[in-house]
Amino acid sequence: MESIAKQKFSESIGEYLLYMYQMEDLIRSYQFNLPEIRHYVVSHYPISDEEKEKTMEWFADLCLQMKAENIEQNGHLSTVQKHVDQLADLHWRLLKSDREYFDLYQHAKPHVINLVLGAGSADPGHEIQVCVHAVYGLLLCRLHGKQVPESIIEATAHFGKVLQYLDKAYIR
Repeated sequence: MESIAKQKFSESIGEYLLYMYQMEDLIRSYQFNLPEIRHYVVSHYPISDEEKEKTMEWFADLCLQMKAENIEQNGHLSTVQKHVDQLADLHWRLLKSDREYFDLYQHAKPHVINLVLGAGSADPGHEIQVCVHAVYGLLLCRLHGKQVPESIIEATAHFGKVLQYLDKAYIR
């Protein structure tokens, strides 16, 4: 699974972020119980026993990091959040220098504003955090077979385009 994360990181920062969000949520869903993660998750992957051990070491390291960063209930690893923040910095630079990106973002902006306003007193983070969370939320809804309003599907389509553009400009 670590190899999947590395591959996603080298190919698409957006996919990497979504994958790592999934891994954080998987760990939380098993309440940081490594034997259960081994039994119910890792044991079912078609990889060698050696790779399974490396995967368990990776999960153990993620658990330690999450606990050290006090994100057992919610939040994201600082190593993951760093990339979201770098995408936000890139976003702000491109808004000032890249007319194509500026025009693309204008389609997403009203949806970002709606989600920010809908967050109430909660801090939704910066624009790119909102985009990533919305795409991840849609992914979770689809995984759980939940109905998704057309407005959310439309919004996440715009967010996906923004993230794809940023991915192409992102330097790993």
